Amino acid sequence: MRVFIYSLIIAFSVFTCKNDKENYAVLGGEIINPNNDFVVILKSECVLDTVKLDSHNRFIYKINDLQPGFYTFRHGSEIQMVFLEPNDSIMFRLNTFDFDESLVYSGDGSKKNNYFINEFLQNEVIEKEIFQLCQLNPVDFENKINLIKANKIKELKGFINNNKTSDLFEEIAEANINYSYYTSKEIYPIINYRSNKRNIINDLPKDFYDYRKNVDYNNEGYQDYLSYNSFLRTNFNNLALEKHLHHSQENHFNSKSICYNLDRLNLIDSLVTNHSIKNDLLYYFTMSFLNKNNDIENNEKLTKFFLSKSTNKKNNEIISNLAESINNLKPGEVFPNIDLVNNENSELNFNDLIKKPTAIYFWSHNFYDHFKDSHYKVNELKEKYPEINFIAVNIDSDDVKKWINSLNKNSFPLTNEYRFKNPEESMHTLAIYPMTKVIIIDKNNIIVNSNSNMFSSNFEEQLLGLISK
Repeated sequence: MRVFIYSLIIAFSVFTCKNDKENYAVLGGEIINPNNDFVVILKSECVLDTVKLDSHNRFIYKINDLQPGFYTFRHGSEIQMVFLEPNDSIMFRLNTFDFDESLVYSGDGSKKNNYFINEFLQNEVIEKEIFQLCQLNPVDFENKINLIKANKIKELKGFINNNKTSDLFEEIAEANINYSYYTSKEIYPIINYRSNKRNIINDLPKDFYDYRKNVDYNNEGYQDYLSYNSFLRTNFNNLALEKHLHHSQENHFNSKSICYNLDRLNLIDSLVTNHSIKNDLLYYFTMSFLNKNNDIENNEKLTKFFLSKSTNKKNNEIISNLAESINNLKPGEVFPNIDLVNNENSELNFNDLIKKPTAIYFWSHNFYDHFKDSHYKVNELKEKYPEINFIAVNIDSDDVKKWINSLNKNSFPLTNEYRFKNPEESMHTLAIYPMTKVIIIDKNNIIVNSNSNMFSSNFEEQLLGLISK
């Protein structure tokens, strides 16, 4: 570690000796247990560069013409943000097995980034506490989250007093606290266990959402901030619930209701004028709906509305393709012909493996916890349901050795373990998102459910139904 820091300092000096006043920042890092051999650096979802890791899994990159603010670095499926200002020279070190928790910054500008990552981790803990607090009455709930906010402000003031900080850092740090607080309030009606959502909303104090009067739905400068995006999503969830209850006789909340989901997209269209923010929100909620809903007619309705409002051609193409794939996977259809590769690198066809009722699940090295949890779960299910064949498919395009090593390392047998011959094409055909998707098919290769989840409460019910067919 010390050798790397020393090397980094030398590299910084080489980068910066020409002009100390140049508007730049340098970012370097070391990744333990890397998922691949590169890091992608982005600003506002625009890729700046793809940087190769060296033989020691390290990299260094200079960002010229720096726009102060948050930048994103992505490795595999994991992403995290780094706050950069002119002349910062920051390195980080992380382990992919514990990505966020292991992340540590050093160098010029590291203190403010360690503040942000610590706040991020603290918020993950607080989020679980908030879910419990949402069961309190509105007044007690508000008192509790007011205290959490006050403690955060106190911590921020202490940090500012003990460190040299910029106006931009202070503005963002304060905004993070405020938007996290607003998000807590927005989730209250939805997370509250009481089933009658109309009564919950009616019981809220009149000033409970007063901050909404000052919300800027088009703040492009905050578009990269996690707290701002989290707020927008929860806010539109809640606004749509309120609107839905105005014209619906239902008192119960059904997040899969087509009416509720159309209300939400309509609200985004009416309140957000910034094209980038609007497109991101429309895409996020449409993608979420399509991957949780099995009603083809409702999928078509929402997709049609999305395409009429979204101006992002790439997003439109992805949603159109996804809707088409989901339609082809509806119950009663024949499971598609997909080419696989086994642990001996021999090619075979998926449908040749289907001799009895089958549950197909997927995994990736980029979602390591899910990889282990799903295999442990299937080991239990195999004992209970020997009539069913469980097939695991790795979706990665890595070499065979890495795939087999991961299975052997965790003592998972290679039986019924496969990989896609053509990962990108096959993932599109089977609409694999989210990773928890399980496809259930009968002994005749007919799809029974293309969007199940082995961790859902009714999964075993579905398996029993499959056996009785």
